[in-house]
Amino acid sequence: MNSKKYATTPISSGYPPELDVTPLLSPNYANFYQQWMGILRWTTELGRVDILFPTTILSSYMTQPCEGHLKQALCTLAYLKHHSNVSMLFDDSTVNWNTQGFLNHDWTLFYRDAFEAIPPNMPKPRGHEVQINAFVDADHASNQITRRSHTGIIIYVNRTPIVWYSKSQNTVKSSTFGSEFIATKIAVDQIEALRYKLRMFGVPLDGPANVFVDNQSVVLNATNPTSVLKKKHNAIACHHIHEAIAANMIRIAKVAGKKEFGRFVCQDIALFGFSQSD
Repeated sequence: MNSKKYATTPISSGYPPELDVTPLLSPNYANFYQQWMGILRWTTELGRVDILFPTTILSSYMTQPCEGHLKQALCTLAYLKHHSNVSMLFDDSTVNWNTQGFLNHDWTLFYRDAFEAIPPNMPKPRGHEVQINAFVDADHASNQITRRSHTGIIIYVNRTPIVWYSKSQNTVKSSTFGSEFIATKIAVDQIEALRYKLRMFGVPLDGPANVFVDNQSVVLNATNPTSVLKKKHNAIACHHIHEAIAANMIRIAKVAGKKEFGRFVCQDIALFGFSQSD
């Protein structure tokens, strides 16, 4: 199929799989595609976060894959072959964040009964406290057919990537703010589960988790107790995030897009925790 032998990216730049009109694969080739997509999904679970996004979107077409989808899967394999000598960094040091970026408000009048779920039978915490850092983003209306947005989340314990999440959202959002807000709500759910699990492991936590988004409107609405959104779906997400902040489970700050994100990646921790060992 004239597949690539060398690839610098895990998927061709600008390729929209939802617009692929190439012929459907034969049953044998479709089975071949499904087998390799299963392998790629396990590869992301084992730590290859750099292929998480293409693996996620290509997995959506496992029931009726086209020839173009198979070529992109083979492109991902060519990328893995070219970037086989990589390693994930496990760094137990913490990040000294500038606390001025985190807005503080009095939540007692609005969410006085908010609390974080603590395991009743958790063991006594031992060792050093760990820090949770989460980065959240959404690709607004990225699917050119359904116009659903795509959520991307990566969560670090100290400077080690522990949780990575990439999935299309279940609803269509008319604004970037809506898609980013839903992505933040999903991140809060992931953080809540991780904090509960760490406590059950006997790992002490260093205060609330640090959540970073690149949308100023999300930060202002999430950190303002009086903020009330009209749309029901957004309002539910808003109250869920408010309760997490009021319970001192998370705190939210803005990171200024790619420019500051790139500076953070180079000077502090790698976004996906990968480095070329050669």
